[in-house]
Amino acid sequence: MDSDATTGAGPGGKPRGARAPRADALRNRDRLVRVARAAFAAAGGAVTLEGIAREAGVGIGTLYRHFPTREDLVEAVYAAELDDVTGSVPALLHELPPDAALRAWMERYAAFVATKRGMLDTLRAGWASGRIATPATRERVTAAIAALLAAGSEAGSLRADVEPEDAVLMLMGIFLAAGTVDSAPEQTGRLIDLVMDALRPTAAD
Repeated sequence: MDSDATTGAGPGGKPRGARAPRADALRNRDRLVRVARAAFAAAGGAVTLEGIAREAGVGIGTLYRHFPTREDLVEAVYAAELDDVTGSVPALLHELPPDAALRAWMERYAAFVATKRGMLDTLRAGWASGRIATPATRERVTAAIAALLAAGSEAGSLRADVEPEDAVLMLMGIFLAAGTVDSAPEQTGRLIDLVMDALRPTAAD
């Protein structure tokens, strides 16, 4: 049922409580964000809000109740994906040695950046207006890399003298280049390998 409003009555004709409608609204919102993530990632051109609502199985009115503007939806998608990327560090360190975990995280971050191209104009407007806090994003990315570098340094598989911010800037350089030329994923992978080579200790260390 496509509705986020409280409807119906409970036992004895009393209005139903707000819990179930709130759960329905949350499911609708999550479904819209999930569909939008896939749409923006796959888009070669413009993504319409009507198409997102239709794919999510809700009416356009429901979409606008949750996301009054296109910018609101884009920001929700961006935040959800950033949460996934920066929150993946503990699981990667649990599953892989620190250097392999860092390499896997860089691949995941590269995919995060690549899928932003379908909503880049909207993101730029959000960054320019301050609605999307670029410094906060950088801090979270830097903290993720810092945790991976610290684990690698302790294990002896990564250098101990690398500033996390420097590693972030190297990655940004790769992704900026990939966004301005027709760079294949294989080339991005090779560039990430070069970054990893720079982060590993040398024999002299």
